[in-house]
Amino acid sequence: MASVLLPLAEGFEELEAVALIDVMRRGGVEVRVAYIDESLGHGKVVIGANGIGVKADTAIKNVISDDFDMMVLPGGWDGTYALAEHARVIELVQEFKAKKIIGAMCAAPFVLKKAGVLGNDYTCYPGAKDEIGHPGYRDDLKVVEDGNVLTSQGPGTAVCFGLAIVKKLVGEESMQAVKEGMLLDYC
Repeated sequence: MASVLLPLAEGFEELEAVALIDVMRRGGVEVRVAYIDESLGHGKVVIGANGIGVKADTAIKNVISDDFDMMVLPGGWDGTYALAEHARVIELVQEFKAKKIIGAMCAAPFVLKKAGVLGNDYTCYPGAKDEIGHPGYRDDLKVVEDGNVLTSQGPGTAVCFGLAIVKKLVGEESMQAVKEGMLLDYC
């Protein structure tokens, strides 16, 4: 079974994280949510930008990249900044880029840029492109694939991004089954 690591930091974009987790799990992908804030303790609930909490499965310090096929970063500026400043997250992003698949959406391509792994072509939330400050920005696609780096624009493209990940990891047939099951006529 394909597996994805999805790290969360306080202030993440809830719609993106939950849509990605949901779509990938519907497609047969094992998703493990990791928290970066050690002060969360036993509860492990990470609070997003709009006050919605998501329970994490493990601490980022316990993550071994070899246990996963892909790492996916949801956006939300506060969460993105926290991920970009976390040494283990940057290390994992670089490990995944070197030998696996990495994905980021909304503001999170900022983390990829900081880690030095953002591809030549990418997309992000339009308001984040100047802060990311990287050539190759595309606003004509909901999801951009550049080698083993996938990026997407924002909350409204999260389901499409999840479907693109399912297609990449599990295949076209699984992606189509999820799409039909969710009654989607876009993406």
